[in-house]
Amino acid sequence: MQFVAEIGLNHDGNFDLIYEMIRQAKLAGAHIAKFQFGWRCGKDEMNFIDRDRALQLKKWCAYWDIEMMASIITEEAWELVGPLDMKRYKIASRTVIDQPKLCEKILASGKETIISLGMWEEKHFPFSLEKYPHAKYLFCRSKYPTYPSDLYGMPKEFKLDGYYGYSDHMQGIEACLLAIARGAQMIEKHFTLNKTSRVIRDHVLSATPEEFRELTIQGKALANLVQAVSLQAS
Repeated sequence: MQFVAEIGLNHDGNFDLIYEMIRQAKLAGAHIAKFQFGWRCGKDEMNFIDRDRALQLKKWCAYWDIEMMASIITEEAWELVGPLDMKRYKIASRTVIDQPKLCEKILASGKETIISLGMWEEKHFPFSLEKYPHAKYLFCRSKYPTYPSDLYGMPKEFKLDGYYGYSDHMQGIEACLLAIARGAQMIEKHFTLNKTSRVIRDHVLSATPEEFRELTIQGKALANLVQAVSLQAS
């Protein structure tokens, strides 16, 4: 069971705040700290990340012994991640729709690639699991925030439906726990130090360190229970 703290743009343009967010994510039980490379990334924009900043994020994650992962949204972002030697990559649903050739390039690297499908409306997966067995799909709804009525189509059994995990945009942790109960092996949840910030829309649907810690504690126990029950039934 893996938990991803989606830091994204929740630093509100304060780059130094990211260090504290990484620290808090680790203390809350996150296995992975995730960033967005190539989104609102101009030099005068809030998520500007150049080579030096990318390397700094890598150092901060290494210091806190938490894996670094990034959504690769543009060709420039793909070039940026090269020297970072990340264990795996993330493809956002926006990139699946807008830049399939970039997605193919990322998948061709052979590294595990986590793909969110929040904007994908087709019944089939965008990239063949036979051709890319290292692709891991996350069920998602790209609505900010998502409400219970929006969760139509959540897999009843993630593994049987070909999904690896769940990327959450709901307030609270209930949907994450439901996904774990249905077999999700990875949970991605937006992470914030201030739910009331209005700088970007993601804060209100994000987990505070306390909420994220509750998610990891309950989620691990629930995943263990699901596995134990499955073994008894087999």
